Amino acid sequence: MQSTTKFYLKFVGRNLRLLAVVAFALPAWAQTNSSLSSATSAINRLIVNSNAETVGVAAYDLQTKRTLLINEKISLHAASTMKVPVMMELFRQAATKQINLDAPLIVKNEFASIVDGSPYQLNQSDDSDDLMYKQIGQPMTVRALMERMIVRSSNLATNLLIEKANAANVMKLMKQLGANDIQVRRGVEDNKAFRAGLNNTTTAYDLMVLLRTIAERKFFKARTCDEMTATLLKQEFNEGIPAGVPKGIKVAHKTGSITKIYHDAAIVYPPQRKPYVIVVLTRGLEDQKQAHELVAAISQVVYEALQP
Repeated sequence: MQSTTKFYLKFVGRNLRLLAVVAFALPAWAQTNSSLSSATSAINRLIVNSNAETVGVAAYDLQTKRTLLINEKISLHAASTMKVPVMMELFRQAATKQINLDAPLIVKNEFASIVDGSPYQLNQSDDSDDLMYKQIGQPMTVRALMERMIVRSSNLATNLLIEKANAANVMKLMKQLGANDIQVRRGVEDNKAFRAGLNNTTTAYDLMVLLRTIAERKFFKARTCDEMTATLLKQEFNEGIPAGVPKGIKVAHKTGSITKIYHDAAIVYPPQRKPYVIVVLTRGLEDQKQAHELVAAISQVVYEALQP
């Protein structure tokens, strides 16, 4: 997979460089149209070559107002990308004075299944954030829990916060923002709900809508969007979209992964231009490294296509 991916990246790179030479004499709108068309073709080749079962891609460029869409409405298990809607609902409640982000919550590890209310606990070995389990019985602010939820993708912090936010409120907000297909039903590791098919799901398009709202600073006050962006910029798992752009480029993003699922949803900040949003969802790649490489390759194609 790695050598084949490099071949495709080299192939894509040659085509994009050739396109740049041809496009030099074209007006700006024509250059962007042509580049995104070329990028779509290159990404489709990467997808076919990857042997992934499903790949959804959605990108929106705030500079040119143009989109790149591939399988953008296919619904997949959301994995940890559902933590972005939870964060947005908590910031909405804070903006409307319903909660205080600096108020404490007592960290616990017992939650109620949405199926029958029966209790369940999270398994520390399945979580990416060991620190949270050392805090059980101790207070942590909502703001601190949100950072652990996003930056370290803490499942324990997520379950505490989705209880605080209420999944029904999260879903109401999603509809208001135009993310009509995303489903945030429950916390993490509710196995009874999983067996009943009651899962959190998303599309590439819906995550693009959410991140675009943040990137354009249109979610309540601009300061609210800036706070969320600052948290997303601290993300510690950077094998996907950030690996496809040059070092030093700021990427505010949230990943998600479970068995044969790997997603990354990001706002990318190239120098001397407005940012762009890119979401890549993948299903069917058992090797996480292959999934990382595919997402990074798609990220590189989009980044290069949007450069002048």
